Amino acid sequence: MSNIDRGKELVEGSSRSPGSDQPATLSRYESQKRRDWNTFGQYLRNQRPPISISQCTSNHVLEFLGYLDQFGKTKVHLQGCIFYGQPEPPAPCTCPLRQAWGSLDALIGRLRAAYEENGGSPETNPFASGAIRVYLREVKECQAKARGIPYKKKKKKAGTSSESKGDDDSTSFHTFS
Repeated sequence: MSNIDRGKELVEGSSRSPGSDQPATLSRYESQKRRDWNTFGQYLRNQRPPISISQCTSNHVLEFLGYLDQFGKTKVHLQGCIFYGQPEPPAPCTCPLRQAWGSLDALIGRLRAAYEENGGSPETNPFASGAIRVYLREVKECQAKARGIPYKKKKKKAGTSSESKGDDDSTSFHTFS
């Protein structure tokens, strides 16, 4: 393989290691991040008119998250549903399936990192905007109420510095607060 071909592969995002014909092994996280980034890029290209990543705003990200809801697998009961607030409803209902908050939170985290890894500035990162944080918080609260499961923040303990550095969120997902 010539140096020109090798450089072309690196620019195009090939997963091959330089000097090797074997694909580089990516972690599950890196593979998912690349897949998410490519999916988001395809979503932007499919808009009419197409949107370049440099033109992307938090509004485009919010529209993308709304688009993804149609593929969700989490039942989110509406306020008028007789099962609203019940963690394990006894029967089926017609409430919509949505993307789970944890999935959206993880997706935004991967896209936020991918944006900067692909040359975007942290200052202009649409995945790191306040609007996205507010949206994720609202989804989290809405889904928790619909399922009757409270997401309460743990109280911070006064004491050693290692205790005060921990997440104050009750889940293991990273929140952008």
